[in-house]
Amino acid sequence: MGGHRRAFMLILCLLVFGLTLGMQAPRKKQTRKKVDERVYLEHADRLSYDRYGRKPDAQILNGNVSFRHKGAKLTCDSAYFFEASNSFEAFGHVRMRQGDTLTLNSDYAFYDGNEQMARARRNVVLKHRGTTLYTDSLDYDRLYNLGYFFEGGKMVDKENVLTSDWGEYDTEQKEAKFNYNVNLKNKKFLLVTDTLYYDVATKEAHVVGPSTITSGKSIVNTTEGYFDSRSDRTRLFGRSTLVDGEKEMIGDSLFRDEKKGTAEGFGNVVYKDNNNKNELHCDYFWYDEQKGYAHATKNAVLVDYSQQDTLWLHGDTLKMFSYDINTDSAWRELHCFHKVRAYRRDVQAVCDSLVYNTKDSVLTMYKDPITWNANRQLLGEKIEVLMKDSTINQAHVIGQASSIEKVDNENHYNQVSSKYMLAYFIKGEISRSDAIGSVQTVYYPIDEKDSTFHGLNYLETDTMKMYLQERKLQKIWTNKATGTTYPMTQIPPSKLYLPNFAWFDYIRPLNKDDIFEWREKKGGTELKQTRRRPPLQTLGFDQGVPPSSPSPAESPLPPSAETPMPSQE
Repeated sequence: MGGHRRAFMLILCLLVFGLTLGMQAPRKKQTRKKVDERVYLEHADRLSYDRYGRKPDAQILNGNVSFRHKGAKLTCDSAYFFEASNSFEAFGHVRMRQGDTLTLNSDYAFYDGNEQMARARRNVVLKHRGTTLYTDSLDYDRLYNLGYFFEGGKMVDKENVLTSDWGEYDTEQKEAKFNYNVNLKNKKFLLVTDTLYYDVATKEAHVVGPSTITSGKSIVNTTEGYFDSRSDRTRLFGRSTLVDGEKEMIGDSLFRDEKKGTAEGFGNVVYKDNNNKNELHCDYFWYDEQKGYAHATKNAVLVDYSQQDTLWLHGDTLKMFSYDINTDSAWRELHCFHKVRAYRRDVQAVCDSLVYNTKDSVLTMYKDPITWNANRQLLGEKIEVLMKDSTINQAHVIGQASSIEKVDNENHYNQVSSKYMLAYFIKGEISRSDAIGSVQTVYYPIDEKDSTFHGLNYLETDTMKMYLQERKLQKIWTNKATGTTYPMTQIPPSKLYLPNFAWFDYIRPLNKDDIFEWREKKGGTELKQTRRRPPLQTLGFDQGVPPSSPSPAESPLPPSAETPMPSQE
């Protein structure tokens, strides 16, 4: 009995303790807050029904009608209110205000509270912050903050005016999309396209499809591009064209900064100067209009068609520098390096680098330059070509000068070597050639009757002048010459070729496509390395010569070339 009683008392205590806990901490009932989706009618001067009219289920509202729905207030002159379907039709001075940033005005609107869709018609004006959209038909989706117009619209902000046949505006993301007959206009340019994405916040336009942007004399054509009206920056893709007056730039990708005056191109870039009749082709191009600086590399080719024949010039890198810009005395320098190859139908050239100066109209080729004209080859340590009215006027060959003419297919060559050579031209045709300093010649006189060789003339002199007409030798003048004439059958093998003879036909560019194929000279045919006295070494300026100053021995001209050249006779 004692055990049963203790068990009973324990159960009773547990029951009482459990009931007490239940009384002290009752479980709260979970309730779900119901979202109010109803459209509320806040005011109307008059309310009526017409059970037998056209809209028997509508409340007919007149005078200062006001609705409220999920944070938006809608007012109008009169309305049909369909309470059962949670919608209404509004007439006259329809206005919807959402917060402090968005208002929608129209002559008529239908509002569906379940879909949160407002369909505004006639004289529609949507204002959102600093942007205003004008149209005659607009559907505004409050759920996604999207406005759609489809019968023509115009969007206006402080900087741009956008028009199109169809478009949409995201008031939350501040982005707009326009389609069909799109025009973007501001004080700087006019953009015409078929599809445009517009960032209202940044004022950047993104076009897709054939597009044209016009700004004064500047015209841009592209199929995809980005235009920033604030920073005046343009990014173009899809083989675009940029025309600025007489200059034209084409490329797979083009970038332009209007304020800085810079342009950059990637991928099969073509830069045309229609005024000077030349083109620059490359895979990378940079141009600074304010500095007049241009840089081209990766398969860079300069094409000049200002003369009767087109010149094709290739190098690893081409650079253009401008001086005295925006003055009447402006001039430029063109630098081309390395592995330079040039082709024109009448002349070809190879060198390591060259510089063309428009101020003096001088073209200078450096490091083993070689030029060819018909069956003639000219080479030296440096070659200078002086132009006049875009036509060659003079040519200077400085250091280890060599002129070779192939006279037949039996390996007979007329040859001249000297320290310095000077050629004069009249209307592009050579009229006189001077060789100065350590002159050696090998010449085959030809019988004009039967076009056979008389023999071989070997000559050594200090100065020689050759006069030509229609590329034929007319007269030779020499100073203190010594020489020998050998019959054709008695020519010593040692006299057939001068010591520095080398015929570089395997290096010569064959056509405009061959300029990309660089070919080295064969071993042993390189020019001799000329020794130059090193600069004077001093500890200061007490001797009147700075340590970095070159000595007179470092002059680029040989001693004989530094003296005045004989005038043309």
